[in-house]
Amino acid sequence: MATETKTPPSDGVDQKPARARIIDAAFVAFGVRGYAQTSMLEIATRAKVSKRELYALVGNKHDMLVACITERTGRMRPTAEMPEPSDRESLAAVLSAFGERLLCEVSDPVVLGVFRLAIAEAERAPEIAQALDSIGRAAARKELAAILEHAQSHSLLGGDTAEMTERFLALLWGDLMMKLLLCLAEPPVAEEVRRRARDAVSGFLRLQPTRS
Repeated sequence: MATETKTPPSDGVDQKPARARIIDAAFVAFGVRGYAQTSMLEIATRAKVSKRELYALVGNKHDMLVACITERTGRMRPTAEMPEPSDRESLAAVLSAFGERLLCEVSDPVVLGVFRLAIAEAERAPEIAQALDSIGRAAARKELAAILEHAQSHSLLGGDTAEMTERFLALLWGDLMMKLLLCLAEPPVAEEVRRRARDAVSGFLRLQPTRS
């Protein structure tokens, strides 16, 4: 009687598409060894693909860096059309929704990992910070600026859009981002997220008058 051959259990890694494995492997390797010290061979080995497949599916090391940042900070981008505010009350609701989403998305441990990588490699690989800024942070600021510009066009706010954008984000974050990056605080829970967003909006609207 033939003996049945059992297939060893899979750890789930090989079940992912090759491109996803490559990006995951690159992110881990960059975090462990640093961007400059990570070799293409190491990424290919971690991803269980050939170097030829690695180049064909993702590209060179910089392409992998951009892919890592794009996929892990993509949640910082606008995900849906925000309702257009028609009065200060609806503006407060829109800004609160934006603030809550941004706090949740940026506080995600994976996104924080990308920020820490950019800080650690700031001198040796400034392109990491540049890619993070253009792919993630700039998109969030652009979305917020669009909300504020619409409010200005309806005389709900007066002032410079760029200054208002920075003011609102400063009120929203305070020193939370620094504490998160230094592992001195845990990502905020839902109740804290709502409170921070609500307080930021309240303080912002008190400081920011309507257009006269």
